[in-house]
Amino acid sequence: MLFAIEEINNSTDLLPGVSLGYKMYDTCGSIAQSIKVALALMNGNQIIFTAPEAPCTKPAQVQAIIGETSSSPCMISHLATCACLSDKTKYPSFLRTIPSDYYQSRALVYLVKYFRWTWVGAIRTNDDYGNKGMATFTETAQQLGICLEYSVSFFRTDPYEKIQKIIDIIKASTSKVIVGFLSHFDMDVLLHEFSLNNLTGYQWVGSESWIFDSQTAKMDIHHILDGAIGLYIPKSHVTGLKEFMLNVKLLNSSNNDLFTEFWEALFNCKFKELKSTAENPRECTGHEDLTGVQNSFTDMSLMPMFNNVYKGVYAVAHALHNILNCNKTCEKNRILKIYFKTKEGDEVYFDENGDPAAKYEIINWQPRKNGIVEFVTVGLYDASLSPGKHLSMVIIVHLSIQVPVSVCSEKCPPGTRKVLQKGRPVCCYDCIRCAEGEISNTTDSVTCLRCPPEFWSNERRDTCIKKEAVFLSYEEIMGALLTFVCVLLCCFFFFFCTSRECKHSTLLRSCLRCLACGQND
Repeated sequence: MLFAIEEINNSTDLLPGVSLGYKMYDTCGSIAQSIKVALALMNGNQIIFTAPEAPCTKPAQVQAIIGETSSSPCMISHLATCACLSDKTKYPSFLRTIPSDYYQSRALVYLVKYFRWTWVGAIRTNDDYGNKGMATFTETAQQLGICLEYSVSFFRTDPYEKIQKIIDIIKASTSKVIVGFLSHFDMDVLLHEFSLNNLTGYQWVGSESWIFDSQTAKMDIHHILDGAIGLYIPKSHVTGLKEFMLNVKLLNSSNNDLFTEFWEALFNCKFKELKSTAENPRECTGHEDLTGVQNSFTDMSLMPMFNNVYKGVYAVAHALHNILNCNKTCEKNRILKIYFKTKEGDEVYFDENGDPAAKYEIINWQPRKNGIVEFVTVGLYDASLSPGKHLSMVIIVHLSIQVPVSVCSEKCPPGTRKVLQKGRPVCCYDCIRCAEGEISNTTDSVTCLRCPPEFWSNERRDTCIKKEAVFLSYEEIMGALLTFVCVLLCCFFFFFCTSRECKHSTLLRSCLRCLACGQND
């Protein structure tokens, strides 16, 4: 954010003659603290943490709030993905530079469908992010014939009994795929307990919140998440950002508590004059070199997230620039249309819901021999493509483990029909062999078709074959018996009807004569 503000303030094209300022607050992962600060800023009740001699010549007027990471308390967000925030009747002033979970949830379903997993379990964070995301996932999964064996919620402050219940549900399940729509905080808590219970052997499908988190990967020393696959923001690059971050020098530390704590955590030092100890080995000078620090703050693999913040700041600047150029000719309640390109050529715009275009990379966890997990891009998802082609660019390569099978029931082969198991989801069924004279010639057929009268079903019950004519032989017992009975009846009829006592004998004799002469009448 500071890098973007510095660029804008040095620009002669964007907001010329106007300097952007900022206030920065640490919410400490607390939703309550986030909302408190946001409301205070919007209402003009400033929360002052800086010294009164700060170089401001007039009261600050907050024009935009960028943050927070989570979905519940945010204004312009780089990582808040809850689809609920796209409702402009409830959140008319909200924008984001990361796609809505409406698209991510659907993308995860298509990913599951791609691997033919029809029987999955699901764990979600018990907040707007997890509940709304999983609701969309469940709805789309049902449309595509995917069933959820279980769907449970979890929040990191839940008691241990809740975690143990989740573990018991997973152990008792038959599905081998778990969809984790979780924040990385909740995943870290669950991962610790899953490791203690040796909950291995499952294929994880992850949301963007944790699938690309290096700290979560480092915690997975028992390889619970090996082979995990999920979605993340496409890779990006911001020229000059890495150098800016590594060249930061902390000055006036006494007036900046937030950066003071950050600096002390980075270098394990204290600004206060203390004697060197094992816990506090030295005193901070504010001029330590960041180039040798390796942690999440200097990890350039997080550039996509940094780029979202960068674009968010520039979106605010472009909106202010348009307002200032508008002067008195614009309507008071005019809706600004923001469209611009970054210096890297990325297009930035928002649709009618305040959302950007939805594009994701498909990430696969591939463990290496040294114990390090490599995040490998194995495909792409683009929601802007026509239906059915969202995953058309997927290229699955170098998967770290064999793709598992996760179905409630195996497919019913031709010659059988599906019969749903009572009280279970539609993905669970039995395969019943077709009756004689009936066939099914497709996989997973729900009915058997009866053959035409002159046809019969084959042994496999998958094809109708023409009936064969069967002739009886005189040498067979049944043939000889039937022949004897027929001859006996004919003789009896002849002698009885040709006798003078038979009142029809005259007619019969005439008929016999006609037959003997070959006359048709």
